[in-house]
Amino acid sequence: MGIVLMNVNTVHVEPFGLYTRVIFFFMLIFLFYTNMYWLIPQFLFKNKYSLYITGILICMGIVYLIVFTIMTELKPYVDFRDVERAKGPSVVPFIFLVAVLVAASTAIKLFQRWLTDSERINELEKITMQAELEQLKNQINPHFLFNMLNNANVLVQKDPEKASQVLIKLSDFLRYQLYDCARAKVLLTADIHFLSDFLNLEKIRRDNFEIVISKQGELSGVQIAPLLLITFVENAVKHNMDAENGSCVHLHFQVENNWMEFKCVNSKPGIPAEKNENGGLGLTNVKRRLELLYPSKHILLIEDKAKFYTVILKIKL
Repeated sequence: MGIVLMNVNTVHVEPFGLYTRVIFFFMLIFLFYTNMYWLIPQFLFKNKYSLYITGILICMGIVYLIVFTIMTELKPYVDFRDVERAKGPSVVPFIFLVAVLVAASTAIKLFQRWLTDSERINELEKITMQAELEQLKNQINPHFLFNMLNNANVLVQKDPEKASQVLIKLSDFLRYQLYDCARAKVLLTADIHFLSDFLNLEKIRRDNFEIVISKQGELSGVQIAPLLLITFVENAVKHNMDAENGSCVHLHFQVENNWMEFKCVNSKPGIPAEKNENGGLGLTNVKRRLELLYPSKHILLIEDKAKFYTVILKIKL
């Protein structure tokens, strides 16, 4: 735009023609930046449309009057070969040029505002998601610790030695949760060891409780979000207690073609246990975490049959 203005034919002899073009150029630049950095933030972004339009018109009038006054003062230096153009700046081209400048500055400012708002929205979504994930994780941890303390409390009366083992294992659980689970991801092998300790701890206080943990594929180095699988294992243990016929929990881990598959199968008691109103909280939380952590990258299948309850979780790594 500036190059165009500097090459416009003038009605004044040099160097006064150059002076006219420079002054006209700076007046338009003044209008451009006044609109971008004052009128738009003060009025347009605050929905004060009438004040914004009034401000534009006032600035246009000021610029036109300044240019007209200067050209009038420079009349003694008019190029008399083009006297008809020495009357002052033409109104219609002037309005068109100002309209283009105003539209350009407004478009640039609106684009900047859109980029800023998009960045802020993305940041807020990220912060919100992290806060929600932490809240969901915190809802799981106390529930898990409560179960462990309950186990120790029962064993204190029946078998103090086993109760001591429970408390030692509980310290390992706390260390895992405070340090390993504080990270965004943990090693799958560490999580399997954690689940194995949990099941073996449960076996201390239960008779006829069978545990099978199988692995397939290259599991070393694979990382997943912490405390995702413990909810399924907790539910498997909680809902399969059968003093007469015994019970079992089978865990299977497989890594293949950049997918991790977790399978948890537990036996069901002959007499179904009464359902707790809050029993579905852990499962609801883990589903929500999966939606946040692995959107469109996970498959969760649940099969509830007569004798066995099966959970299959597949996660794209």
